[in-house]
Amino acid sequence: VPALATEPRFAQCLRKHLEEKQLLDGRCRMQKVPGGLVALPVLEEKLSKLCLPQDMTCELIQIEDPVPSRAARRRTPHQKLQDELRRLMGESWSKELEHDIPRAWQRHGDMVLLSEDSFRATLWEKLGPALWETVALALGAQRLARRGRVLPDGMRSPSVTLLLGQDGWVEHVDNGIRYTFDVTKCMFSPGNITEKLRVASLPCTREVLVDLYAGIGYFTLPYLIHAGAAFAHACEWNCHAVEALQRNLVLNGVQDRCRIHYGDSCQLELQDVADRVNLGLIPSSEEGWPVACRVLKKRTGGVLHIHHNVETLAASDPPETLVVQAEQESAEGASTDGEVQHPMGESGKETARARIRAEWQRWAEATAIRIQELLAELHGQPWQTSILRIEAVKSYAPHVHHLVLDLECRPALP
Repeated sequence: VPALATEPRFAQCLRKHLEEKQLLDGRCRMQKVPGGLVALPVLEEKLSKLCLPQDMTCELIQIEDPVPSRAARRRTPHQKLQDELRRLMGESWSKELEHDIPRAWQRHGDMVLLSEDSFRATLWEKLGPALWETVALALGAQRLARRGRVLPDGMRSPSVTLLLGQDGWVEHVDNGIRYTFDVTKCMFSPGNITEKLRVASLPCTREVLVDLYAGIGYFTLPYLIHAGAAFAHACEWNCHAVEALQRNLVLNGVQDRCRIHYGDSCQLELQDVADRVNLGLIPSSEEGWPVACRVLKKRTGGVLHIHHNVETLAASDPPETLVVQAEQESAEGASTDGEVQHPMGESGKETARARIRAEWQRWAEATAIRIQELLAELHGQPWQTSILRIEAVKSYAPHVHHLVLDLECRPALP
């Protein structure tokens, strides 16, 4: 770090002068250096503008081990990133660039994944690799990537650009489970953590699971590692996700308790094997319902976990009310009799909450009836379905909620 070294008696006067000229580097502390002098860090990009008072003696030196100032130690990661980029840009810095800096990002090991709307100003392009090296250094990362829109290819493939680094493979630990995947090829949704935690707590000892949309093992692994499932059949048609799933099973030592079925789960040839079926596809998993019914054990049945985005049309309710309501629902969860529980609140919010709860219940009941019909058609005998739980995972909009229906399915007694 460049600094001006002067006699202690001139230190405060020089500091004031540098502050007035906006030359002082506030990230580092003033410190003593050999020769009985005091060094004041200065901004390297402004050295050409350095004009010193003639009434004090000083010399330009380099501090090898600068000490961070108190202000620098208190800086948030966003502030640190902004300060480093301002220093890099020098006189080219502007409000436009400041607004183009991300305030949040995802971290996967030594990689930081930036949002798709960050660093879009044309001025950044002129910096070349120096930009990404500065960003990585400020955020404590070795590699950088930028997220894009999910591709409409039926596999929810990410559109991610690698900005710094040789490859996109990362490792992420979630509830004690190790996941590795290539961020440029596979999705990882931290927003589903509540559902993964819930799955991990289910009593699945000695059970066989069929996961119709396994991905990299988002739910397959919690079932095997924490819920104690005896065996899992994991279905996936994305070759990149299959590669990650294979690695993840080995990473977590459960490769002997899982068989991967590569291809379209609608063409799955399994039948009469499952105590539990996970249908983790949104916006709808309905295409997998017939397969789920077929793989359930026909003598004893089992439980289906059906994911679905439920839309609630609410022309009369303000969006703010529904956003508050959605957050509360996700936190509060649901009861075991199929009725979603909610705390009492203001009358308007409670009305909206009750109406949305009724919409969820109607969807669950319609789904239960349809599954019951599919099972009866498949086996040529009556079946019973029972709503165990309606779980709100998260909201995508004021009127769209990702739900999971736990549906118990049993052959009817003669």
